[in-house]
Amino acid sequence: MWRILRVTLLLLVLLAVASTAWLDRLTTRDWKEPLWVGLYPIAADGDPLTEAYLAGLDRAPFRAIEEFFAAESRGYAVTPEPVHIELYPRRDVAPPVLPADAGPLRTALWSLALRWYGWRNGSAPGRAPPNIRIFVLYHSPAREAALPHSRGLEKGLIGVVHAYADRGQEGANDIVIAHELLHTLGASDKYTADLLPRWPEGYAEPDRQPRYPQPLAEIMAGRRAVSAREAVMPDTLAEVVVGPATAHEIAWAAP
Repeated sequence: MWRILRVTLLLLVLLAVASTAWLDRLTTRDWKEPLWVGLYPIAADGDPLTEAYLAGLDRAPFRAIEEFFAAESRGYAVTPEPVHIELYPRRDVAPPVLPADAGPLRTALWSLALRWYGWRNGSAPGRAPPNIRIFVLYHSPAREAALPHSRGLEKGLIGVVHAYADRGQEGANDIVIAHELLHTLGASDKYTADLLPRWPEGYAEPDRQPRYPQPLAEIMAGRRAVSAREAVMPDTLAEVVVGPATAHEIAWAAP
């Protein structure tokens, strides 16, 4: 009897989780109103430079993300301001880390742990809860030559971004945030195992003649192809576009 009750309760919980995920996906992809995105800064190290940067951080560096999505959405049947970025209070506890060698089971457990972390750390008294939560871990450029891999989860509408605590890197930080934000909405990566843009969907102008160098980068490719075997990182979102394949994946319907 108790076993049947436990199984029934488990099925009800799983049904509730699945229903919530389905509703979240539906409401975040109808594009009838601005998508509210909450950014939660976190100090990833104890460096004084990181602390000083976070002490002066405000919403200004992230307006470029809003402007990027507004510009790229023109020509599609979506709201004129598809994304609103809001800066939430910093968090002292970092999200769980996915090991580089994690297999499918470990990855699934990490995904659940991250969603639990987001649920516990994604609210702020007196503030409206965002549709999507992105936790931004800031690193001192004096300590980190290369940043850990950032991730965005469609299930749970949550992202973890690693960024530099440096005013000169804010344009690059915005690109990573926009990239992971699109992952939460169902967009897929468009680069090869060698981190080169995948033709044609990873190219801003796949039919360009001559094909190289590409003048812009596709947001989910992350790099701009300058030759068949070389690509460079853009400096700001002004050098990036949302290509047709990505627009389709996030349900931007053509007019």
